[in-house]
Amino acid sequence: MKDTTPIKRHPAMVSFSKDHHFGLLLVWKIRQGLTKSVEAGRIGKYVLYFFSEDLLKHFEDEEKWLFSRLRADDLLRIQAEEDHAAIYQLIKDIGKHTEDTALLTKLADRLEKHIRFEERELFNHLQSVIGTDELALIEKRIGNDSKEIDEKWDDVFWI
Repeated sequence: MKDTTPIKRHPAMVSFSKDHHFGLLLVWKIRQGLTKSVEAGRIGKYVLYFFSEDLLKHFEDEEKWLFSRLRADDLLRIQAEEDHAAIYQLIKDIGKHTEDTALLTKLADRLEKHIRFEERELFNHLQSVIGTDELALIEKRIGNDSKEIDEKWDDVFWI
């Protein structure tokens, strides 16, 4: 039987986990749009918008506040950085081919896998190796207010 005990998250990591909720919501929106046969270009434009308004800052914050706290040869850091690089490349590719449903599907799958990895493995690892003083600094980070992002976007194709 799978353990369903909630993971105890240090307060310094909570804002990153909240950002992840909105990343998973992006994954859901992409899949909803594709399931409803929404024109891929509409979905692609939203993906690029969401990335520039939210996900890019989140990635930069993780790289600055979290990944940099681990040794360069730390395997989980390497995986996280490789995931980010792959997602950056997918966003670049979507920017060139907004109508490509295969790219949108690939992004949704990759982003979901990456977020699950961070939540289930990387964050626990970080909490075990980052010192108390550093965690206190990270805790002061202000996360994204992703709720406002959709208020600026008219095309709610996922509904």
